[in-house]
Amino acid sequence: MIHGPRVRLRRPEREDLPLFVAWLNDPEVRTGLSMYLPIGMAEEEKWFEVMIERPQNERGLAIEIPHGDSWRPIGSTSLFAFDYRIRSAEFGILIGDRTVWDQGYGTEVTRLMIDHAFGTLNLNRLQLRVNATNPRARRAYEKAGYTLEGTMREAVYEDGVYSGLDLMSILRSEWETARKG
Repeated sequence: MIHGPRVRLRRPEREDLPLFVAWLNDPEVRTGLSMYLPIGMAEEEKWFEVMIERPQNERGLAIEIPHGDSWRPIGSTSLFAFDYRIRSAEFGILIGDRTVWDQGYGTEVTRLMIDHAFGTLNLNRLQLRVNATNPRARRAYEKAGYTLEGTMREAVYEDGVYSGLDLMSILRSEWETARKG
């Protein structure tokens, strides 16, 4: 497990799947994801089976927060689209439990995954894509150290409207400098 001050990241279990399906079927949670249609349990089970066969670095993680004497899942995160030659990957996160939005969990998880990517996996570059219409997510990424590289114009279509897709990244050298400061 990967532990932070207020969260822990662990491997998803089959028992988590109904919760993941509920989150992904919530239109407000799904806004900003590449998914635009609801999913069923069969699809999520298939995703799970494929995921557990992938190399360990490429498997998703469940995000949990303390809940009494145990832990409660609130979302998921992953690194994907690895390019091992240039030592890069893409970062993704979903805080599915809307009751904990705007409490800094996204920023904390983003920082933990940056530390994992550079400190454990020895990557050199992390990138992500975020809808230009999602200032909450962009703010969390900037607080964690990501820099805007550019915007792909009208690259997203949601609710009958085109909007931009921001590309952000963080380099190992930037992470190292921030750790020293």
